[in-house]
Amino acid sequence: MAPSPDRFHQDVLGNLYVIIRGHLERFPSGSVHLAPSDVQLTDLNVYQPDLYYVTSARKAILTRQGARGAPDLVVEILSPKTAKLDTGVKREVYARSGVEEMWIVDPAARKLSVYRFSEAIDAPVATSRIKQKFASPLFPGLKIDLSRVFEP
Repeated sequence: MAPSPDRFHQDVLGNLYVIIRGHLERFPSGSVHLAPSDVQLTDLNVYQPDLYYVTSARKAILTRQGARGAPDLVVEILSPKTAKLDTGVKREVYARSGVEEMWIVDPAARKLSVYRFSEAIDAPVATSRIKQKFASPLFPGLKIDLSRVFEP
């Protein structure tokens, strides 16, 4: 059994969830979910991203256990034991499976890298640091202040 993530990892996850969930309460466009929740991309590839979002138009992929099919957004928060897998094989599988956007959050470096797989698979289209804000086309009108994301 793998050790659980550290508390800062969980704080970052909770902060992102609260920010996105608050936005969705004001502007309903889909649903956001936290790990542990299975995302079955293929018969062989079942992951539990730290957070994922599915638009209302694609809610049919949601199941009791999580999702069967690619979410619109997956978020992986790096930890020393999972960073290589998250930034390598999992990122590639997400891209091939139809995930639109992936955020890789690095708590140690206080940065967030955005991958939009329709634009590029191997390199982020944007990287934001703690004193910056960023926006995603998946959440119109939302600018995420990274200082709020990285609050302990």
